[in-house]
Amino acid sequence: MGKDLERDLGLFAVIAISMGAMIGSGIFILPGVAMAEAGPAVIVAFVIAAILVVPAALSIAELGTAMPEAGGDYVFIERGLGPSFGTIAGLGTWLMLMLKGSLALYGGMFYINFIYELPTWDLLVPGIEWTLTLPGVRALGITFALIFIGINLIGVKQTGGIQLAMVIIMLVILGAFVAATIIQVEGANYDGFFDEGIDGILTATALVLVSYAGVTKVAAVAEEIENPGRNLPLGLLLSLIVTAFLYALLVFVLVGVMEADDLAASEEPMALATELLFGDAVVGGIAVGIFAVIGIIIAAVLALVSTANAGILTASRYPLALSRDQLFLKQFEYIHPRFNTPSVSILVTGGIIIAIVATLEVDEIAKMAGAFQILVYILVCAALIAFRERDLEWYDPDFFTPGYPWVQLFGIVSGIFIITQMDPQEIIGSIAIVIFGFLWFKWYAADKIDREGVAMGLARREAGKQFVQDTEARLARADEFEILIPIRQEVTRKEEDALIQMAAPIVRRRGGHIRVVRFEEVPDQIPLDTAATELSEADVEFEKRTDELVRDLEVPVEIGEIVSHDTRHAVVNYAKRSGADLILARQNPVGRLGTLLGRDTDWILEHAPCDVVFVQHEQRTEIDEIAIVTDRSPFNDPLKVELADAMAAVVGARIRFVYAVSETAPDELIETIEAYHDELDELCTVPVESSIIRTENEIEELSTALESADLVMVSTVTHRRLPDLIIEQRSDRLAARIDKPVFLVHSKQTRRGSFLRPIVERVLFD
Repeated sequence: MGKDLERDLGLFAVIAISMGAMIGSGIFILPGVAMAEAGPAVIVAFVIAAILVVPAALSIAELGTAMPEAGGDYVFIERGLGPSFGTIAGLGTWLMLMLKGSLALYGGMFYINFIYELPTWDLLVPGIEWTLTLPGVRALGITFALIFIGINLIGVKQTGGIQLAMVIIMLVILGAFVAATIIQVEGANYDGFFDEGIDGILTATALVLVSYAGVTKVAAVAEEIENPGRNLPLGLLLSLIVTAFLYALLVFVLVGVMEADDLAASEEPMALATELLFGDAVVGGIAVGIFAVIGIIIAAVLALVSTANAGILTASRYPLALSRDQLFLKQFEYIHPRFNTPSVSILVTGGIIIAIVATLEVDEIAKMAGAFQILVYILVCAALIAFRERDLEWYDPDFFTPGYPWVQLFGIVSGIFIITQMDPQEIIGSIAIVIFGFLWFKWYAADKIDREGVAMGLARREAGKQFVQDTEARLARADEFEILIPIRQEVTRKEEDALIQMAAPIVRRRGGHIRVVRFEEVPDQIPLDTAATELSEADVEFEKRTDELVRDLEVPVEIGEIVSHDTRHAVVNYAKRSGADLILARQNPVGRLGTLLGRDTDWILEHAPCDVVFVQHEQRTEIDEIAIVTDRSPFNDPLKVELADAMAAVVGARIRFVYAVSETAPDELIETIEAYHDELDELCTVPVESSIIRTENEIEELSTALESADLVMVSTVTHRRLPDLIIEQRSDRLAARIDKPVFLVHSKQTRRGSFLRPIVERVLFD
């Protein structure tokens, strides 16, 4: 049995990944450097750079919907133009991402230096009497690089929610900056708009190209995008349009509110502009200008260090991919046994970034990154032409680039032209990477592989088509009741067996089947297809023990394995695709601190398309009595009764309803509850008892009354972090007091939310 790859990135995630990688150096670092080259026409340079990116973005969108595989541009070029060009593309993209990460690290430190002058660092080199002197901005950049190397080595998760929040915060802050400053633009600052001529504009264009490098970053995770035919091209284009407009607007403001010489000499233009305009602002006798400056600096540092951290993560995937395809040193394929991250690739990537931060200037880093970026874009456009012109039967993308082949030809010609307009070192660097890539391929890889161009892509795509067909056929069970049992990596064999045995009576009574799926979560540093191709001892053991267990059950059981970067998303998405009617999952007791930090189980409760039951504690060998703690919930109580009756009818158990009221409760309330229990009794086919407990200590009395039961069912709802931190939910307190299996039952009908929720979820998850 193979492992499936989970697609859990929606449209907003695609936009967030693209924009999150773009909003950074483009506006916080480069406007001043580019102004020195193009003068006020730097605005034109940003617009031209965005236009130059469009052909590659459209090409990647089409290729990504035809071959949604990890690796993105490298994979497309390697499959389309052959492994020699793939080697060039992989190395070029690797270098470009390292340069972009270095630019963010180095440039971001100037913003910290703006409010606090960083001291020079004197580092004594061991073994020799030599001291290395580093300016404060470089030293702090290297420090952050070391931190991010460590974060990526141990596989700390990069969450999409944080990335999306970062993008929203950036847009809000930058939008507020524009709104507050655009009225202060001085028209005189645009005099001599084209004084630097076309050469200056083209040089500045090459310089700011790196600002848009992130637009295609999402192609590296194309395999993780749901509905790629819609979300990939739409996300790429929307993120590019919004970012280009934002860049043009911000540069227009910066040019209009700052003196040309000040802007051209500034390495932290946003902070300088804010200080010039609002540094002396006073509101109600309070000097608020400093807060505006600090706000911009915080935004800049967060955006830039986030870009740098993501740069190490993404860049390190490329030598790993090259190594897996036998195009690079095998050492880069090494995965750390404890952290499950490509440690060699991360260390080498981080080391090169440190070297760049320590030696190169901002403009040198930006220009070199732009040169490698445009080189890769040229190859992407050429790869799409190769796929189209081969007229392959399997090549059937969900999105076709409009204007083919003229758009791609424009991308190739314009890219070559821009490279020729760069400084000699960028031209030499571009030529050098091409020559080195070819020579490396001939010397190292040519004898190890036997594939050419799209031939390998044909075999992989046909296999992929068959995989999709098999998966769809396997999941097409909408007419049957299905219980999905997600098995996380930390679930023990005993716990897994207990879940299956609990689900079996329900399925036997209702008809249908059980689907047991092992969800393997891997660090973001590992591409999903890498993890999916490696069958571990745990995978073999899971298949073996599950097969042994289901032989003794009288219900159909299907098993599967899913690899993802986020298990909770994967569980919900799988339930949607398979049409599950109930998710039955293990839940360990969680303290209040866990609630404050946020529970994965709450996210599943909120987003699952079906009813959810979380099970705490081990199952007893025999079940004679099932106790249901009723709470007059119009949705949860009937669901609890339905599940209990199905189990009891098969195992020969009885059901007992339990309700707790105050000792001073009026007789009318007792009569109402008795009548309510009678209504629930009518839903059952097995013997039912009813207990109403008068008490002032509800949890203690209930837990005592439930001691005779073999299985307890209670309602649960999603936790609210601060309220539940103060007052713990009754279900949590009760489950903690009961030393027997507890079903925490949640009907999909009880989900909370505002009237906007359906609209938001449609955008995020459809």
